[in-house]
Amino acid sequence: MSDPVGKLPSELDQLPDRDTEETAEWAASLDAVAQAAGTRRAEYLLRRTLQHAEAAGLALPKLLETDYVNTIPTAAEPEFPGDEEMEAKITAWNRWNAAAMVTRGSKYGVGGHIATFASAAWLYETGFQHFFRGKEADGSGDQLYIQGHASPGIYARAFLDGRISEQQLDNFRQESGGNGLPSYPHPRRLPWLWEFPTVSMGLGPLSAIYQARFNRYLQNRSIKDTANSHVWAFLGDGEMDEPESTAALALASREQLDNLTFVINCNLQRLDGPVRANFRVVQELEAQFRGAGWNVIKSLWGSAWDELFQLDTTGALVRRLREVPDAQFQTYATRDVAYIRQHFFGANAELVQLAGVLSEAKIAECFHSSRGGHEPRKVYAAYKAALEHKGAPTVILAQTVKGYTLGAGFESKNANHQMKKLTIDEFKDMRDLLGLPIPDSAFADGQVPYGHPGANSPEVQYLNERRAALGGPAPARKVKHVALPAPADRSFAPLLKGSGKQEMATTMAFVRLVKDLMRDKETGKRWVPIVPDEARTFGMESLFPSAGIYSPLGQTYEPVDRDQLMYYKEAKDGQILNEGITEAGAMADFIAACTSYATHGEPMIPFYIFYSMFGWQRTADQMWQLADQLGKGFIVGATAGRTTLTGEGLQHADGHSHLIASTNPASLNYDPAFAYEIAVIVKDGLRRMYGEPTPGEDSNVFYYLTVYNEPKVQPAMPEGVEEGILKGLYRFNTAADLAEAAPAADAAKIQLMASGTAIHWILEAQKLLAAEWNVAADVWSATSWGELRRDALECDEALLRGEVRTPYVTRALEGVTSPVLAVSDWMRQVPDQISQWVEQDYTSLGTDGFGLSDTREGARRHFGVDAQSIVVAALAQLARRGEVPASAVKEARERYGL
Repeated sequence: MSDPVGKLPSELDQLPDRDTEETAEWAASLDAVAQAAGTRRAEYLLRRTLQHAEAAGLALPKLLETDYVNTIPTAAEPEFPGDEEMEAKITAWNRWNAAAMVTRGSKYGVGGHIATFASAAWLYETGFQHFFRGKEADGSGDQLYIQGHASPGIYARAFLDGRISEQQLDNFRQESGGNGLPSYPHPRRLPWLWEFPTVSMGLGPLSAIYQARFNRYLQNRSIKDTANSHVWAFLGDGEMDEPESTAALALASREQLDNLTFVINCNLQRLDGPVRANFRVVQELEAQFRGAGWNVIKSLWGSAWDELFQLDTTGALVRRLREVPDAQFQTYATRDVAYIRQHFFGANAELVQLAGVLSEAKIAECFHSSRGGHEPRKVYAAYKAALEHKGAPTVILAQTVKGYTLGAGFESKNANHQMKKLTIDEFKDMRDLLGLPIPDSAFADGQVPYGHPGANSPEVQYLNERRAALGGPAPARKVKHVALPAPADRSFAPLLKGSGKQEMATTMAFVRLVKDLMRDKETGKRWVPIVPDEARTFGMESLFPSAGIYSPLGQTYEPVDRDQLMYYKEAKDGQILNEGITEAGAMADFIAACTSYATHGEPMIPFYIFYSMFGWQRTADQMWQLADQLGKGFIVGATAGRTTLTGEGLQHADGHSHLIASTNPASLNYDPAFAYEIAVIVKDGLRRMYGEPTPGEDSNVFYYLTVYNEPKVQPAMPEGVEEGILKGLYRFNTAADLAEAAPAADAAKIQLMASGTAIHWILEAQKLLAAEWNVAADVWSATSWGELRRDALECDEALLRGEVRTPYVTRALEGVTSPVLAVSDWMRQVPDQISQWVEQDYTSLGTDGFGLSDTREGARRHFGVDAQSIVVAALAQLARRGEVPASAVKEARERYGL
């Protein structure tokens, strides 16, 4: 054990040794142990010493891995408070009905997953019986992130407690008739049951962390007492490979979120095979979470292993468990005892001797089924320890067998994720194993029956009593609509009246509006500004000292800019969530805030502002999660468009987010050109989402606004345009409104239509057309191509029902005989969304292709959307109709250098 020659220096070499003699004595003692008892004994002593030092609070690096054994030994397990026999019966019924539901549905080809819940049943049931607080208790109850593939087991439990009917079970994955069950946790499809959509793997763990963080945010801002709310996230070991699954682990430990517990079902299998075929995923996850500062509890082995560990006086068994890769351990779970004796215990003489005193039945039980995640006492001990641990979040690594109790055809098979049904004989074997009173006659029609002990049975009474004691049914989503008062009109007035001669970007206009709204006495505190480390880019630094940046620690340092007016102020009750460079984290925060009205009964008004390019392109999956979770709020794509952000180039040039956003039915997408349009849209959004929506209007929506960083003079709002702003289109001015160079009465006419910053290009083009080409152009502001299309689609759907309705865009252009040219800073597909409902000759210009670094003028000329290019396109459109000479097009190209 002496120092090796040529070893690398460590940080200890840089520290002064105040007692070299004592240090030498410790080293000599370790050498003596290694020589007398072997290196394994020396390693053991070192690990135990480090564990003792950690428990004593000494400032030493933590052990990232512990032995492949349970963190809580059997002797230290707390007394189990429930009726184990009764809970086993309840769990058996739920196992049965979960498998029956998927099997019965397979005849319709709708699929389903059986094996996941089979492995995790006790992880859920122990929580439902003893830990998960419902919404009828004080506070908000607990937040449960259910693993998506385990949903059949949750439906089975809801069937047992009477919340779901047998007919609904038979309509699993068949929702179109209106009485079905969604495949996975989908709040939009089953809003009374599910709170959180989790089947898009990786988003569940990320969202759970930020939900726990948002709970503390509400608490620290004195908006809602969430002290008794705990977040439980149920995850798969394979799911942890998703980068989002572990992206925020450091945030959770840094903010000491001891109101959060991850329960990772380590059945060692993902969809196609082992999670870590040649390695050990449990040890890998332990090191990852410990390194991030989490409390780690391993519940790996069932009580059948106690005898083996007691006989392991040399540590050979523990060492062997650390050596065997996961794929091999899965093989042991499917092979006979002779194979296990040869390949596991045959590794060395010590293990051969240990196996010699074990019965065939004991070995089979240990290796085939005895896992910590299958025993309620061990799960209870882990959950209790997690709740009692303070100062850090906890992860429970519970080892299970995928497909447990489903029989030899399922258990630990690589293909069991794709196996959708059991045979009748397999169900009968399962019935006998679980001890369920289902007679053979119940299978007479060749169909597996559902099982229920009866509404007044001891099982159901016990279940209901336990849930009543914990605050009602779970999972459950309950919404009591609380309409927020409309903010005072004075907050919107500055934007409505325009900026006079002062130039102002629409990004700044939005920030100014929100800053005024945050001062509102009634609703100001409910605004939640969220930004991923770009607040200064968007002119939000003025909010720092007034609203404060949220930190659970407050501000423990003196900021470098403390002597400045807009200094960087962190506060425990801070209102701003500045997430750092993580759009995914900011979106997770946004989702928690957007759904606070349902989760906590506290409507919050979040706005998430970000570099336009880094929103939908990076986090569109989370936007769908937001929609599925019925979130409400404002998403703001700042520095929008492909050409408005000078110099940044391709990676920052967004010409497509509106196209991606148009695919999300819950997203109301606006591309406002002027500050007053922003005021009208935000005011109506507050009414629709947080006030009193009009009859037939869906309030479970969110708004996507794109704003620009290009300073422009902001005009006052013309009269009578509010409806057009909200519906997506209105005439801003006509050629007759031009003060100079008005075209002749017999001039050719064209309609110029634009959104966002492109309005300024067509206004310039309008003047050029009039002054240089005697063409009369009217200018239209298209605030939302998407809302125009949504309305038109609804009209088309109504026609199928026999209702004749005319789309708004068609009505708005009614009587116009001239052609339409649509322009935007987006791909042409964005304005082309409405083309089929425009009865006039319609064409468009846009910024298709990749972005590039240049000045605004250079980029716009490159994409052919600057004012001169618009003039040429307008003349070409008119020339095709014979309304201007074809030579005018050639002349214009040459004049403008195109």
